[in-house]
Amino acid sequence: MKSIFLFLFFSLVAIATFSQSKDSKINVPDSTKKIITLDASCGSCQLGLKGDDCLLAVRIDGKSYYVTGSGIDDHGDAHGTDGFCNAIRKAEAQGTIVDNRFVATYFKLLLPQKKTSKK
Repeated sequence: MKSIFLFLFFSLVAIATFSQSKDSKINVPDSTKKIITLDASCGSCQLGLKGDDCLLAVRIDGKSYYVTGSGIDDHGDAHGTDGFCNAIRKAEAQGTIVDNRFVATYFKLLLPQKKTSKK
């Protein structure tokens, strides 16, 4: 009976290990292309795009675009204090605009700027 439980336990561990997603290529910039710094946030909550769903969007040169290639939940809790639905964050990205969407080939959320108090 113990051996059956051990077999099932190790089988579940093996399945869980191999079912983990691998790092996508969107985390690696293309050294031949320019990296741009842009605003990233929820398209409908913060950037004024039409839609009822909370989806990742970016603002480039004053115009907002929904993002393909990276999702809003890929970068933490969207509804958290500094999440995309409550704040506009800075990000580094590479990609192109196709059919009014930003198709990201690289996307990295930058750390929020630390608030300093004046003394």
